[in-house]
Amino acid sequence: MREELHRVAEWIASYKETIEQRAIAPTVQPGEIAAKFAEVAPMSGAPMEQLLGELDALIMPGIVHWGHPAFLGYFGSTSNGPALIGEMIAAALNVNAMTWRTSPAATELEGVVLAWIREMIGLPDAFMGIVYDTASVALMHALAAAREAAGSEIRTRGLVGRAELKPFRVYASDQAHSGVEKAMVVLGLGEENVVRVRSDERFRMDVRELERAIVDDIAHGLRPMAVVATVGTTSTGSIDPVPEIAAVCCARELWLHVDAAYGGALAMLPERRDVMAGAELADSVVVNGHKWLFIPLDFSALYTRRPDILRSVFALTPEYLRGDAESKGAVDYMDYGIQLGRRFRALKAWMAIRAFGREGMEARIREHCRLAELFAGWVEHQPYYSTAAPVTMAVVCFRFQPPGMSDESADLLNEQIVEAVNASGDAYLTHTTLRGWRAMRVGVGNVLTVERHLQYAWQRIRDEGERLSRM
Repeated sequence: MREELHRVAEWIASYKETIEQRAIAPTVQPGEIAAKFAEVAPMSGAPMEQLLGELDALIMPGIVHWGHPAFLGYFGSTSNGPALIGEMIAAALNVNAMTWRTSPAATELEGVVLAWIREMIGLPDAFMGIVYDTASVALMHALAAAREAAGSEIRTRGLVGRAELKPFRVYASDQAHSGVEKAMVVLGLGEENVVRVRSDERFRMDVRELERAIVDDIAHGLRPMAVVATVGTTSTGSIDPVPEIAAVCCARELWLHVDAAYGGALAMLPERRDVMAGAELADSVVVNGHKWLFIPLDFSALYTRRPDILRSVFALTPEYLRGDAESKGAVDYMDYGIQLGRRFRALKAWMAIRAFGREGMEARIREHCRLAELFAGWVEHQPYYSTAAPVTMAVVCFRFQPPGMSDESADLLNEQIVEAVNASGDAYLTHTTLRGWRAMRVGVGNVLTVERHLQYAWQRIRDEGERLSRM
């Protein structure tokens, strides 16, 4: 094993060392990677040296290199040495962090790391944290708690055959993540009961429209249950007016969930603590460590002021775990979610935070914001290019529309530019739709990204824009 670990360490180090020379996105077609493998599992085993050879030959040609410094799509999810090593150690330990007794260190380190993050982003100590895999799963748990808080005994009696139950309604802006609908599907409440509230000119939830929607639903015999406010929307990084939304929720006794999966990390900067204003009034808040806290996928921290309600939904101790779950004064995280088996995610988070330190993390977040502002400045000074949304974090949305080109043709052109840049393998970006029109989108979040990577991507965008607009 020692020999093979050294071999794998060399492979990983070589990969990290050469990542910038690799094409970011593969050129394979659907099914092409799977076709290289046998249709049934091999009868006999193979040595590790052969497996690493097959890794290079069969799997690596289909990898999108999210860690490439010119990967500017979606949100950054940066792998780094300390966190990677923490993930390897966690895999070696292979503990199950379902109860305190099954692994005291895993449980208590999770609490420590969650408390660190909570303090770094400015949430009060009253919030308890739980680690899930993604923000969508965290949101599902939060809305399950909101459903229980509505007082309809759904855990015990369910939803079926209860004519007295009015349909529950959840409100989110038209910029909020699609995980809201998925959560409603899973919870049996129906995606049609997600009310998408219009956003304002800065892509923030319009609070007056929220109030109108709630009043209208009550008048039609529907039951408002929760509001999802976003700090750092997926498309633009916009920030909903959380204090005003919290006031509406308080007046109506609605659960408030703040999706700060992306933007919560920005509150680490003393000069940007404002982005989490009002979050202290929420019932639940989610922050993804794997977006802007430099923890590799997956690590999503849900904080709630009402952990007793969350526990009342999910706590269920079978007889075979009775002894494991009866440690006085201990936290058993299995009681706060659908999962029983839980990975030791806290170790990689601890390694990353300890290695970078707060100063190191803040410096990198601050630099990402500077790079985004710089890129936006290039866009604004280039003829026929314009930013499509305010730059509030490290996301830039922009659009290219040559003179005389219709809006519909410009939509197609912007999509084609993204596809052409991504096909080159030299840079990677995405596109989005804002107010019905297509826009290109750049997100900065990789610890390896520096100014020259943005300069090169910007040059490729302009080159492709000029080439395609002439066709």
